[in-house]
Amino acid sequence: MIKHSIRKRASTCLAKVAQIGRKRSQALYRGTVRMLAASLPNRCLMCHQSIELPGSGICSVCLATGLYQAPVCLGCGRAMQVETSYCGACTSFQPLTIIAPCSYHQGLGEWVGLIKYQAQFSALPVLTYALANRVIHLEEQGLLQLPQVLIPVPLHSKRLQKRGFNQAYLIADAIGRRLNIPVVTGGLVRTIDTRSQAGLTGKQRRRNLSGAFKLDERFAYQRIALIDDVVTTGTTAKEIAKLFEKRHIHVQVWCLARAEAPGLMD
Repeated sequence: MIKHSIRKRASTCLAKVAQIGRKRSQALYRGTVRMLAASLPNRCLMCHQSIELPGSGICSVCLATGLYQAPVCLGCGRAMQVETSYCGACTSFQPLTIIAPCSYHQGLGEWVGLIKYQAQFSALPVLTYALANRVIHLEEQGLLQLPQVLIPVPLHSKRLQKRGFNQAYLIADAIGRRLNIPVVTGGLVRTIDTRSQAGLTGKQRRRNLSGAFKLDERFAYQRIALIDDVVTTGTTAKEIAKLFEKRHIHVQVWCLARAEAPGLMD
């Protein structure tokens, strides 16, 4: 009995020692990673100049150059002289509101594309920060009302398994933490594993996405922001927006960059 008690206590002590050893090893590993990260060159992806920590990815100069330099229409993306919600052409029918900090065609688009296609996340923090600042500015100007929740555009389960991440969720998570808005992933699902939209005509895009999404009948929110990396023709956003609008839910779209039609930024 005494020997059994001694063995039990010894085993407990050894387990505690091992646990302490693991914790110290983990702490040492994290410290080493931080030290190595701090010692490596921290350069801008675009101009290759040094960036002072805690900044990373894209320097403030390149970021400022790549952002919109003038007000743009929240409907079509047309450059405007005065900051209002819509340009004259869009005012009459007020299309889906799309908010982005920059044009996909003006410098930053390459780095937005690398997030999805090459899992290159270096620019993600600074781009999501720029999007959050854009949202804050428009709210301060009275041009938008903040949503109750953020909804990342979902991937089909097969696509998610193959890619390993959903870039829309990563963007939504960063924006949600910055603006203190919850991210909801359970209400909207992608039921069809559609082919890539790249290279398709407008008609092909609409046919490709027809019936590809489903909204849970128990979805209870009345104001949402749909989150994606890039909006090009807006086919995906419009297809999803129809599901919410049928339920009288207000939809706006937030993205890292917008690929406007040719000539709208001239």
